[in-house]
Amino acid sequence: MSRRVVITGMGGISALGHNWSDIRANMAAGRTATRRMADWDEYDIQTKLGAPVLDFDGKSMYPRKRIRTMGPVSLMAVRATEKALEDAGLDDDPVLNNGRTGIAYGSSWGSIDPLAAFGELLNNGKSRKLTSTSYVQMMSHTAAVNIGLFFKVTGRIIPTSCACASGSQGIGYAYEAIKCGFQDIMIAGGAEELSVADSAVFDTLFAASTLNDSPELSPRPFDRDRDGLVIGEGSTTLILEDYEHARARGAHIHAEVMGFATNSDGSHITQPQASTMELTLRGAMDDAGIPGSEIGFVSAHGTATDFGDVAESLATRAAFDRAVPTHSLKSYFGHTLGACGAIEAWLAIEMARDGWFPPTANLVNVDPECGDLDYIMETPRQIETEFVMSNNFAFGGINTSLIFKLPG
Repeated sequence: MSRRVVITGMGGISALGHNWSDIRANMAAGRTATRRMADWDEYDIQTKLGAPVLDFDGKSMYPRKRIRTMGPVSLMAVRATEKALEDAGLDDDPVLNNGRTGIAYGSSWGSIDPLAAFGELLNNGKSRKLTSTSYVQMMSHTAAVNIGLFFKVTGRIIPTSCACASGSQGIGYAYEAIKCGFQDIMIAGGAEELSVADSAVFDTLFAASTLNDSPELSPRPFDRDRDGLVIGEGSTTLILEDYEHARARGAHIHAEVMGFATNSDGSHITQPQASTMELTLRGAMDDAGIPGSEIGFVSAHGTATDFGDVAESLATRAAFDRAVPTHSLKSYFGHTLGACGAIEAWLAIEMARDGWFPPTANLVNVDPECGDLDYIMETPRQIETEFVMSNNFAFGGINTSLIFKLPG
């Protein structure tokens, strides 16, 4: 069995807005979400930059009993899912509870505060902050599980906790679950909450930006003067559905998932390999059954790290054998880790529908070591295309590529 898979609902929470209209307006005005995090001054790390969501309070939106197992990452995931289900016309639909709807959702890890509570127990023998829900809030599959509980979903759950590829693998595995006939509908995506601990990971690798007094200038993906990434937060949920199921109920179709591929480098934990990245991009094209010439735009992972930007851009050039138009949304939202694959997929579809693609913020001088691509710089670009590709890569050499088609 091989079924067509379409997207019938989309919803997100981001540092530049919670709907496409607001996000587009902010990007068109040249605004980015990077801020100096004043409360990080007490921590012994070099970077003080983050890209926080400033206008979301999930705790005030729902009854306390329904969210006691949720930290910020799960709250954002549930709210994004609620929005996506409403967009799809599936909120309160019995199909969510008949076993034919599942969840494939990712995050790098769960909420961070419970980790500190366990740390206090291990270091000082105290358990003052531990509660019966501490583990549930911190576990790596907390977003997927809490979505399932909140909406009473009874189909399969596929947690994807693989750092920066978590969200894109969530979409890809959801696509495969429907394509192969295991489910009719899948709730797919990713979420991440911002914490100083996330930034400390990259600070120890000298991969985090330290332009602390000029937050508006960072990050700088693909730029010769880039100095590292900035961590952000957010969530996005896509509702994937069997095409015939969607058509039978008269659902609006945003896009079709045409191709997905994922593999691993099997080489180095933090130094990506262009050769296996290229195989992933080609694999997605093969799955979609289209040549690279049909794809009019590539949403790059583009973290603003030395190894990552160079390897990815060389792989993209090799896979397409042309200077395909590309940009990196992390220049606006920071690196949202487990959420980035989902956020970037959502916005790639919105941009393609409008035919409007913003430039990579802060990209002034392309690093000569990077691949020869058509980097969108300085001003937005009008591009009419039926197909877009969204790529993400993670620690451990995990590579993912998704291809979407606008409805004809």
